[in-house]
Amino acid sequence: MNILSFLYDKWSLPISKDIPEPTLSESNVSDVLVIGGGPAGTTFASTMRNHGWKVILLEKDHHPRFHIGESLLPMNLPILERLGVLEEVCQIGVPKMGADFTLGNSGSDYQTFHFSQALGESPDHAFEVRRAEFDNLLFRNCQRLGVIAREGTKVTGVQRLGDSHFLVQSVDAQGTRQEWKTRFLVDASGRDTFYAKLNGWKKRNPKHSSAAVFSHFKNVKRRPGDDAGNISIYWFDHGWIWMIPLQNNVMSIGAVCFPEHLRHRRGSLDEFLLKTLNGVSEARERIVGAELAMPAQATGNYSYLSSQMSGPGYLLVGDAFAFIDPVFSSGVYLAMDSAERGAQVAEAWLSGNQMRYWLAKRRYRRQTKRAISTFSWFIYRFTSPVMSFLMSNPRNVLKVVQAVISMLAGDVYANRDVSRRLVVFKTIYNVAWLMQWREAIQYRRLRRASVKLENST
Repeated sequence: MNILSFLYDKWSLPISKDIPEPTLSESNVSDVLVIGGGPAGTTFASTMRNHGWKVILLEKDHHPRFHIGESLLPMNLPILERLGVLEEVCQIGVPKMGADFTLGNSGSDYQTFHFSQALGESPDHAFEVRRAEFDNLLFRNCQRLGVIAREGTKVTGVQRLGDSHFLVQSVDAQGTRQEWKTRFLVDASGRDTFYAKLNGWKKRNPKHSSAAVFSHFKNVKRRPGDDAGNISIYWFDHGWIWMIPLQNNVMSIGAVCFPEHLRHRRGSLDEFLLKTLNGVSEARERIVGAELAMPAQATGNYSYLSSQMSGPGYLLVGDAFAFIDPVFSSGVYLAMDSAERGAQVAEAWLSGNQMRYWLAKRRYRRQTKRAISTFSWFIYRFTSPVMSFLMSNPRNVLKVVQAVISMLAGDVYANRDVSRRLVVFKTIYNVAWLMQWREAIQYRRLRRASVKLENST
C-alpha cells in the first residue's frame, strides 16, 4: 500500500492480514462481490458488469419477496433506462404524477404537487411498484447481464487478505458453506447493515427516530383522473401516514410515528393501523368499504447511519450506509443512485491508481452526504407545525415551490437553480418558525425527547 492509500484510508479495517490464501475455484473469485440483492446491490452489480468486470452478488433471501418502500421518484427513470429495464418497470408500475398532502387532520382538502412543475429536466412522472416484482426484475436483469447472482446465500463473515483481496464466507439454505475471494467488497445489504454491524460502525441517528406499521388494502378510494397513482401524505398528532396506489386495486398504507407511540399501542397491529387511519377524517373517508389484504407489519427504529462509508477496497451503498425516514420516497432512488456513483469508486480502486481512487471516493462521499443532507433537512422538520403550514399553504415566491417539487423528484445534486431556491425556502421556514415559535419549540422538545428516549433503550 503506497503513501496515498495510507493517508486517505487510515481507517482501514481492523482485521488481521495474516490469513492464508485459500484455494478456490475460478467461479468463486471475482473483481467485485456485492452483499445484498435489492435495488442498490443489483444496480451496482449490473453497472460493474456492463463495464466488463466479473461480479458476484449474494442475496440471503429468494426473489420475489415482500418489501416495503413501493414509491419511486422521477429521477429513478434515467437509472432504470441505463440498466435496460425501464420498459419492464412501466409494465408492472402505476404511473405517479406527483404527491398530495392533506391540509390538516380534519376536512378533505389537499394540496397536490405535480412533478411536471419541477425546475430543470427531471421526468414528469414516476411509478408506484410492488417491491417483490421490482426487486425480482432487477435481480433477473443482473443474471441476464452475466452477474454470478446467488439467492438464498447468507454472508456470515468477511476477512481481509493482505492489501488487495477479501475472503467472504457464506452459507446457503441447505447449510452448505462456501468461500469467495474478491478484489472489491460492496455492502448493499440494506437495513441489515451487515458490514457496519460487523465493524461496530452502525449508530442510531442522533437527530431523528421513527417506526412504522403498514399493510396492503383493497378497495381504497383513489384520486380522480391522472392523479390516481399519486402518493398521498397525511399528518396526525404522532407522525404521518402514506397511501401508495399499486396495481390490481391494492393500496399500500402505513403510519410512521415516534417509536414509543407504537410501543404503547393497545391491541393488534391491524387495530392500531385502522385506529390511526380513522383518526384522520380524509383518510377515514378513503378506506370506507376497504379491507386488509394482508396482516399489518411493523418495523422498529428507521433511522441510523454508519460512521464509515468507504475504505481500501470496500464501499457501503444505499441503506447499508444510512436511512432516515421514508416520508419523501427517497429510499429506492438514493440506493440506486449511490450504487451507480459508487461503481466509479470501485473502478478507480480496481485500476490501481491511488489518486484516481481517492478523488472518486471523495466525490462519492461528498455527493452522497449532500443528497442525504438535502432530504434530511425536510424530514427532520416534516411533522412540525411550521412545515405543515407551509406545505398546506404553498406560495411560489421566487419559484420555491418548484424547487421543493424538484427535491421531491430527486433532483438534489447539480441543479444550482434548485439549490439556491431551497435556501430561500429554508429562510421562509425560519421566518415562519419565529411567527409560530411557541408551537415550534413545543414540537422540538417533543422530538428531542423521543430521540433521547429511543437512544437510551
